Amino acid sequence: MKLLSRPVTAPDPLKELTRIVERRFADLLLFAVTSTALVLLLRTSSAFRMVDWLYVLQHLLVLGFALTRSEPLIADYSVHSTIAVAVAYVYPYAQVICLQWWPGSTAWPNGGLILTTASAVFSVVCLLTIGTQFGVRPALRGLVMRGPYRLVRHPLYLSYLIADVGYNFQLWSWGTIGLALLGWAGMLYRIVAEERVMSKDCGWSAYVAAVRYRLIPALW
Repeated sequence: MKLLSRPVTAPDPLKELTRIVERRFADLLLFAVTSTALVLLLRTSSAFRMVDWLYVLQHLLVLGFALTRSEPLIADYSVHSTIAVAVAYVYPYAQVICLQWWPGSTAWPNGGLILTTASAVFSVVCLLTIGTQFGVRPALRGLVMRGPYRLVRHPLYLSYLIADVGYNFQLWSWGTIGLALLGWAGMLYRIVAEERVMSKDCGWSAYVAAVRYRLIPALW
């Protein structure tokens, strides 16, 4: 794993400039990807419901964080983490494309709508809680130990998990289920990678002792 952290000695001017450029490029990339996702959401939704407006709000929050988020103390720039992040951004839209090519079946539409709405509300709460410490790559920007982060250590990922279940309750195919499982595998890798980085914080051991579960209460 390739971890980069702030130097403890006086930084070299050229290296410092390179680090700033790399950070701004990462912020710009996050802004561009999230903007694209927002446009796709607006174009693919024929009639907006409350859950759709909540996801618009979620994307707008991420756009704001892309411009104002704090600089990481440590970040994981390994190839595996990059692939996991790419999978996380691609697989939800791959499910939409999959359903356009191969029509799916309904399972429990009303229950699915309840789950997706609940997950959208929960994700907005998580984003508002984590604020400018938000990031898609495993990184340490300090520990957030309030709000939903007192329930599990990765509540935002829990909201994604609930959303995937809800969407597949509304309309599913074996292709969407396979893509969801692929996305969950990437999510599990990101959780492990993030905790490896966040363990460098001096308060991590106390946080783990206070919040025992990573993703699902009483399970894992």
